[in-house]
Formats: sequence, structure tokens, C-alpha cells
Amino acid sequence: MSYTAEISRTNPSCFLFLIDQSGSMSDAFGGGESNRKKADEVADAINRLLQNLVIRCAKAEGVRDYYHIGVIGYGASVGAAFGGTLAGKELVLISEVATQPARVETRTKKVSDGAGGLVDQEVKFPIWFDPKADNGTPMAEAFRCADRILSSWLAAHRTCFPPIVINITDGEPNPNDDPASAAMSLKSQSSDDGNVLLFNLHLSSQKSYPVEFPGSDQGLPDQFARNLFGMSSVLPDHMYESAKAEGYNVTPNSRGFVFNAGIEAVVKFLDIGTRPSNLR
Repeated sequence: MSYTAEISRTNPSCFLFLIDQSGSMSDAFGGGESNRKKADEVADAINRLLQNLVIRCAKAEGVRDYYHIGVIGYGASVGAAFGGTLAGKELVLISEVATQPARVETRTKKVSDGAGGLVDQEVKFPIWFDPKADNGTPMAEAFRCADRILSSWLAAHRTCFPPIVINITDGEPNPNDDPASAAMSLKSQSSDDGNVLLFNLHLSSQKSYPVEFPGSDQGLPDQFARNLFGMSSVLPDHMYESAKAEGYNVTPNSRGFVFNAGIEAVVKFLDIGTRPSNLR
């Protein structure tokens, strides 16, 4: 492992998000505080993350193209999940994300009133990705789609910090599906700086304690969770240090895997999994 390549406009990296859009994503979170549908909460988390990535890349002269971004949904079908003018595109520049949200909504959030209380404040919330929840869970096909996309991308970016794939799912894969072999093929791809990183976020409906960045599969409640753990990459050093600084009980063997996450854990997982190591 290396994972030390400089990320710059001339040597960009890539984030690819695989989002489970199966019917069970219409259920509520099991591990957290929200009664909203998993699909709705995940869509908000992804849109907020995209906005934060834009902010990270924003400089005085505009948004620098440090990253190529893709969002792939899998449920009734597998394919690009951006909305608006980006619809149908598998990978886009971060500057395109910045200028082409599908729409901008007005939301409210709680802010301090300066006297120990909270008041509602209206904020603009750009939307690139809408929730869906329908049909089965073709996870292996989603991994194969990611494999194809990144094979072409890596051929043109041999010296890059390796692409990061974040898979967010709540259900067992379709019968006779084999996501493990598809995940292995995906992770075998590499740049000169290391292999593709695959992180998995399991949004269980079980009422049980979350398991975050484990170093082994002990304590995971079922074979599906253990399989997802086995498919997940070990955290590179800078992400290990970030997780440790956030108070997670990580070890050098910790993997990019979280089980039974509530929405706050989803947001933290996405943040740690997308923190740059070396932006220039």
C-alpha cells in the first residue's frame, strides 16, 4: 500500500458512490435516531457530501477539478443516478457538480440565537441525487459497473491517488448474486499509488449496537454483514488517523466498514472516507 499520491488538477482522484435503491430502502433506520426512510436520509447525506466536496475544491478562481465524481444507483436497474443536466453521466468533474445541481431547495436548520436557545434558519440545499426504493438488490452488478467505469478511468490516470468506492446498502444481495468475487475484481484494479479502495456502509434495520471500522468480523450478527466486512478495504494510514482522531476505537487492521449505522454515523463515515490526504 502507498496512498500518498498528490491530488491536483493535473493528477485528480475519483469518488464513486454505489447506492442501494432496493425496496427495503423505504424502511426506517434501525440503528439511529431517525424515523425517516433510509432512502431519504441517504439521499440527503450524499447531497450534503457533494456540496462539501465542492467547498473543499473551491479556490479564489473557482472550483478546481481535484476529483471526478460518480453516483450509481442499483435496484430496479443499475446505472448513473445523477438528476438534472448530469442525468445519465457515470463520471463528472467536481466543477460540473458545482454548477449543475438538478435543483436547489430551501431547507431549515437549527442555529444558535446567541442567548442559549435555537432558532430556525433557512438555507439553500442543492440536490443532485433523489431517493428511490424499488425492487431487488443487484449488488454484484453494481460492483461490475464500477469495475468497468474505473478500468477506463484508471487507464488515463495511472499516477492518481487510487479511486475510492463507497457502497451503501441495507439488504441481502439478489439470490445467486456473487458480490464478493465482483468486489475482489474491483479492488484488484490499481494506479501506481495503490489499489482501488472499497468501503461498505450497512444500514441495517436491526435494533442493535453499531459496529464501526472493525478490525475483524467478530461481533457482526449475520453472514451478510460478515461478507460485507470481508469485501471492505483496510483504511489507509491517513483515514485511520482521522478515524482515531474522531474517537473511533480503530486498529491498523480496521476496515472501511460500518454496520447498523444511524444517520449521524453515515455522515461521519462519508466524511472520513472522503477526506483528502494530499490536496494541492
